[in-house]
Amino acid sequence: MAHPETPGTGGAPATRASSPRRLGLARMTGRDPGEAHRAATPLELFYDLTLVVAFGAASDELAHLLAGGVVAGAVLGFTFVMFAIVWAWLNYTWFASAYDTDDWGFRLLTMVQMIGVLVIALGASDFLSSIAEGVGPHNEVVIAGYVVMRVSMVALWVRAGRGDPERRATCYRFAGLTALAQVGWVLTGVLDAGFGVEISLATALILFEVLAPAIGSGRRSRLPWHPHHLAERFGLLAIIALGEGVLGTTAAIRAAVAETGWSADAVVVAVAGVLTIFGMWWAYFSVPSARILVARRQRSGLFGYGHIPLYASIAAVGAGLHVSALYLEDHSELSELGTLLAVAVPLTVYIALAFVGYSLLVRAFDAFHLVLAGAYVVLAALGVGLAAAGAPLPVALLALSLAPWTWAVGYETLGRRHMEEHLARLR
Repeated sequence: MAHPETPGTGGAPATRASSPRRLGLARMTGRDPGEAHRAATPLELFYDLTLVVAFGAASDELAHLLAGGVVAGAVLGFTFVMFAIVWAWLNYTWFASAYDTDDWGFRLLTMVQMIGVLVIALGASDFLSSIAEGVGPHNEVVIAGYVVMRVSMVALWVRAGRGDPERRATCYRFAGLTALAQVGWVLTGVLDAGFGVEISLATALILFEVLAPAIGSGRRSRLPWHPHHLAERFGLLAIIALGEGVLGTTAAIRAAVAETGWSADAVVVAVAGVLTIFGMWWAYFSVPSARILVARRQRSGLFGYGHIPLYASIAAVGAGLHVSALYLEDHSELSELGTLLAVAVPLTVYIALAFVGYSLLVRAFDAFHLVLAGAYVVLAALGVGLAAAGAPLPVALLALSLAPWTWAVGYETLGRRHMEEHLARLR
């Protein structure tokens, strides 16, 4: 992910429509970061459909492993898969915000990215299972999909470097660092080492990939990404991740109906699932991300990196709701408390990341957040306490589902005004 602070210092970057074409290919001179009405393109939306499949594959396998009583290994494998998916998507999205030409070359390389995502999705189940069992790991397919995505990015960076002399050195550095990392991933994929060795190598490569943008960014030639476009793209992927919660809720409702028919429990499960996911949606979209990025472009790195665990926690909530369905179907080894924690833990991580991420982006401490956090803890503890006391799972889920609404209530009472004050200080 490239997260430069300011546009380049040369002339105004060309828009997609005005770029001169040769053999049907437009020069990647960089798009105007102040372009009006910039929005996600049909190609980007099409690309995002592959993320639906990948998130679903990872979340589904996580749910089944948790229901089987495997926790630490399942979480570790899920974390690796989500990083591979989201990190590659972040890099492509940042690049497209700066250099999308929508010509045949850009479209074909985007298609390659989509193929890579689907390959990762196909390998997610075996990879997570092997991590959970402490064997292998069977990472060949996941690595292959990731490398396919990243090789496409190498080609895009090289093409941008050829078309944008002002930022050529920066683009070529990104291409070189990305290519170097892929050599490491390929060697890791073919290496027949022990479990601990391969996990350590993968962790080192992830660290290198995360640090590469800081290494490759030049001080004078910043990429012309568009703040409103990026905020929309990140929001759209958040909706896709929240869709896993909708699927998990649907599975839980189906399980409750299969167990007792359309009973009060089935209705409570439906209400609890929708309340949980809608409360998370409210929390995410109450933050004016685009306005923050406009005022402080240099904080784009924090914005981008922070979304990696954020997306993972959202998808994990969906997996937790799926675990609830498996519990209601009597296909789980978890206790009622363990089942509720499968939802409560990632939900709490999500809310904590949302609070901390917002505070770091606006560089402000709001004491009102402590009140909201306290209210969240009380409601979440109520749900956990009910499950520990033996209350029916639907009742405990309903109590827990009220917890994320502390953000929504806080925002609609005092939070909106506080945000405006924070933004005014940024400006």
